[in-house]
Amino acid sequence: MARTTLSLEPSEAAVAQSAAVIYAAYISAGRVAEGSEQNWMERAFREAFQIARMADEAIQSDTEMG
Repeated sequence: MARTTLSLEPSEAAVAQSAAVIYAAYISAGRVAEGSEQNWMERAFREAFQIARMADEAIQSDTEMG
């Protein structure tokens, strides 16, 4: 099997982690039927990304202060 590497920027890793938590919640709630995993992962990612964008728009970070 070919070895695959993955390198994420910190912000990408944060969104991926959030999406994983959301996806795990869907699994725990019994919402993810066998065969529909990809759809639920995509939904979790879209929701995590939307949350991150909302936070970015609402909060001024130290590096954005000028």
